[in-house]
Amino acid sequence: MVVQAYILIQTDVGKAAEVARAISALDGVTLAEDVTGPYDVIVRAEARNVDELGQLVVSRVQGLDGITRTLTCPVVHI
Repeated sequence: MVVQAYILIQTDVGKAAEVARAISALDGVTLAEDVTGPYDVIVRAEARNVDELGQLVVSRVQGLDGITRTLTCPVVHI
């Protein structure tokens, strides 16, 4: 079963579009859009398991320039 999550991202001022473009190129990212509101970018991601999802967020997403904070929200399937 695939683990899916939304990653809510805050960026430095003026960096949202650049961050969204960079994230959209990462393996495991199915959607990345710059938005308005308390978060600047919303990402939909998927991985084979929770550990792989964590590695995606910590190793690849949070390492990109311009990101100041992330919040990962796993999708709950009923």
